[in-house]
Amino acid sequence: MQNYYKSAKLDNVCYEIRGVVMREARRLEEEGHRILKLNIGNPAAFELDVPEEIQQDVIYNMHLAQGYVESKGLFSARKAVMHYCQQRGIDKVDIDDIFLGNGVSELIVMTMQAMLNTGDEVLIPAPDYPLWTAAVTLSSGKPVHYHCDEEQNWFPDIDDIRKKITNRTRAIVLINPNNPTGSVYSPELLEQVIELARKHNLIVLSDEIYDKILYDGTRHVSTASLADDVLFFTYNGLSKNYRAAGYRSGWMIVSGAKHLAKDLIEGIDMLSNMRLCANVPAQLGIQTALGGYQSINDLVAPGGRLYEQRETAWRMLNDIPGVSCVKPQGALYLFPKLDPKKFPIVNDEKLVLDLLLQEKILLVQGSAFNVDDKQHLRVVFLPRKDTLEDAVGRLANFLTKYRQ
Repeated sequence: MQNYYKSAKLDNVCYEIRGVVMREARRLEEEGHRILKLNIGNPAAFELDVPEEIQQDVIYNMHLAQGYVESKGLFSARKAVMHYCQQRGIDKVDIDDIFLGNGVSELIVMTMQAMLNTGDEVLIPAPDYPLWTAAVTLSSGKPVHYHCDEEQNWFPDIDDIRKKITNRTRAIVLINPNNPTGSVYSPELLEQVIELARKHNLIVLSDEIYDKILYDGTRHVSTASLADDVLFFTYNGLSKNYRAAGYRSGWMIVSGAKHLAKDLIEGIDMLSNMRLCANVPAQLGIQTALGGYQSINDLVAPGGRLYEQRETAWRMLNDIPGVSCVKPQGALYLFPKLDPKKFPIVNDEKLVLDLLLQEKILLVQGSAFNVDDKQHLRVVFLPRKDTLEDAVGRLANFLTKYRQ
């Protein structure tokens, strides 16, 4: 019989956060091994629960979730997002400018499918959250990665962005706060990106899913709050700020030069209609989440779980000879660098696979985030302090085998 093959569209689509090493971790678990998964930002796995009032609202109103709803989402949920826009200074956002989705991931893919023709280019940070690169590729576009400078707190290199703009460039992606580096961009940097978008007629796609997970008094500025003559798509949701990753509830806000994008918005509307609607039960929690007590503020303040875990992991990583790590100002990750003079790593995927096999700790190699080198790792700091201390200690012992 004839074999069946995947579409050629998938040939260059990669999402290594759940790739080869993750499959090996599953095999080890099936054999009875216990794996510490520091590869993915999944709060529930580390007893960081959805706030109880959100859970209660979803349960109490579950009887309302039996049928399809408006393809863009529940009115009450979109109204709450609209009010959030007003708080963040994103002006002139109406109910119809808001799309709810099955997580931000679905909305990113929908955007790319609606926006891109074959060969169209999208500027994406390096390192990036790899779904962005995969979504562009899957939608027949070309991802073009711009450099983020580790020596400058992982801020985007404006000159590098400028050099990579061509007549095929359609949009520029900002991930702020950044995954995987934890960088939080200044208003001045955002203004420079907006000026490039203005000059070259680019759409700004701003992924702000971690906008409340901020440390040391860091302030997050929503990109779309800084201009109204550029087209902005802003992405956010319940997964991280409200620890509701499994709810798969996100939203996309269209703002700024909407009058120039009627046809594009019609395309997104079409795709939104095709999937009928996003899952309704999770939408029931959005109004309470955005309008209720913001418990994330307690977690990121000094003495809070996330703050203390970040401090512990960052300090211990920097104490390892040959390892350096820029301190993250937001999000849930550290992106340490291994000195190439001390760690001659040729294949960083093999490095994390060896770590998994020897220490039963699962990380993600830096090259999975589309950086050019093989010297970085992404470490999730969601486990409690004692677990993190043990994990980073074991990582330090493991790395001594790779030192020159």
